[in-house]
Amino acid sequence: MAPWAMAELWALNPLRALWLTLTAAFLLTLLLQLVPPGLLPGCALFQDLIRYGKTKREGPSRPAACRVFDVPKRYFSHFYIISVLWNGFLLWHLTQSLFLGVPFPDWLHGLLRILGAAQFQGGELALSTFLVLVFLWLHSLRRLFECFYVSVFSNAMIHVVQYCFGLVYYVLTGLTVLSQVPMDGRNVYAIGNNLLMQARWFHILGMLMFIWSSVHQYKCHVILGNLRKNKAGVVIHCNHRIPFGDWFEYVSSPNYLAELMIYISMAVTFGLHNLTWWLVVTYVFFSQALSAFLSHKFYKSKFVSYPKHRKAFLPFLF
Repeated sequence: MAPWAMAELWALNPLRALWLTLTAAFLLTLLLQLVPPGLLPGCALFQDLIRYGKTKREGPSRPAACRVFDVPKRYFSHFYIISVLWNGFLLWHLTQSLFLGVPFPDWLHGLLRILGAAQFQGGELALSTFLVLVFLWLHSLRRLFECFYVSVFSNAMIHVVQYCFGLVYYVLTGLTVLSQVPMDGRNVYAIGNNLLMQARWFHILGMLMFIWSSVHQYKCHVILGNLRKNKAGVVIHCNHRIPFGDWFEYVSSPNYLAELMIYISMAVTFGLHNLTWWLVVTYVFFSQALSAFLSHKFYKSKFVSYPKHRKAFLPFLF
């Protein structure tokens, strides 16, 4: 690769700056939660913004003013509705461009350029981008299915800021994926007429990792949902119980661990050297680690008999 192309690939564009900022914010938040209580002054608003669902109840007492901004946690489904529609729309345009030679609309091409998409030609990125966007769409579709038919939501709440961030998140993630496709003007640049000719070992490995991680995440959500159902599948309560089985034997929040593995599978599909996507993975790591840590504290405080060997997020480590 030419030196100018290498410099462009490693430049700090707006998308990378945004993901780097989010990563730093969640890393700092996680570090603050690891500080022993009493060493830092408490802030009810800050705690309200980083907690959701059951961890809001376990946290400090919430002022009445904070409850005004509560949104039902079951609205998580809205995130995936937006993602299925938006990323399906992006996938349609990418498919049209790859297989039929239809250029991106002016507004979409202009938006990608503003966000930092580079005009370069290269390697297996066309197939990588196509696969990762398919993975993201399938992931959102499965999570939407789980929201409606697997998960059992209580009357738990999230903050309206968290809700708005969730709506924007998958729009931003889809644009991040699409911005990695090699462009030639408004057209996608692909080597040869057969996209499968670009297939490499990391595409196959990434696909297998994605399927493996998705299956385990689905199993974990089924286990959580079944804790609130009887043997006939009827919801009988909305209380919290200790989950067992699959990755729950190792960590308190295996669904968060599986989420991280899904994003790592996408990094593998990009060939392991896509800096922009590794920034996304790093953000996912710290955001999921924070949620897992707070959930772990909740379980330990609620259940005296909670398994001592379980870690919060990473088996045997954290």
